Amino acid sequence: MIVKIISVKIRKLIEKHKTFINWYKKKLNLSDYQLLWLVFFKGVFITMTIFKIF
Repeated sequence: MIVKIISVKIRKLIEKHKTFINWYKKKLNLSDYQLLWLVFFKGVFITMTIFKIF
């Protein structure tokens, strides 16, 4: 029973995530490829910032 509830919640989370990604792509007018590069450089920037702080 608990596994089924968790499974449903995970599916809902995945669907919301997909919806958010599509909204973000349309708002910035980006292709899948451009969005992947944007997310990559965002990760690099955040990682460098964290390493400088600590």
